[in-house]
Amino acid sequence: MARIRDYYVSSVVPKMMEEFGYTNRLQAPRLEKITLNMGVGDAVRDRAVIDEAVGHMATICGQRPVLTVARKSIAGFKLRAGMPIGCKATLRGARMYEFFERLVNVAVPRFRDFRGLPDTLDGKGNYNIGIEEIIVFPEVNLDKVKRAFGMHISMVTTAKTDAEAKRLLELLGLPFRRR
Repeated sequence: MARIRDYYVSSVVPKMMEEFGYTNRLQAPRLEKITLNMGVGDAVRDRAVIDEAVGHMATICGQRPVLTVARKSIAGFKLRAGMPIGCKATLRGARMYEFFERLVNVAVPRFRDFRGLPDTLDGKGNYNIGIEEIIVFPEVNLDKVKRAFGMHISMVTTAKTDAEAKRLLELLGLPFRRR
């Protein structure tokens, strides 16, 4: 199991209980799931692009992603309903914590001109970030990357407010931008 899970139980929960006045350990918010999404618009022209994206995402998250398909046909984009246009993966449990630990400690500091992540949450206690290039993850072999892929990462928490979620993510080590 990831060290971040043990750190959450031993340090984060007591701090959250103290700061927000929870009476029970289970009231403290926790990370519920992390969803990774990779849209690949070039997949319309070349099927090999989607296979490459699936391979990279499987390497990054440690499980096989699911293909996402177009719901509607759009003639201007030469897109037909049912064509694969991306992939997604939902991480929970040990894989989620392991991915979060790699994201915080390895990938985020490798962002170009990194000065911290924006601290805007979605109003429901969830945090979303976009990564422009997946090469910030050390698992990705640079020799096998033919195209630059981006990725959307969504962290879903059980927090009721953005303040609780932001504090949870700060305590877990997510480096937010200082104002």
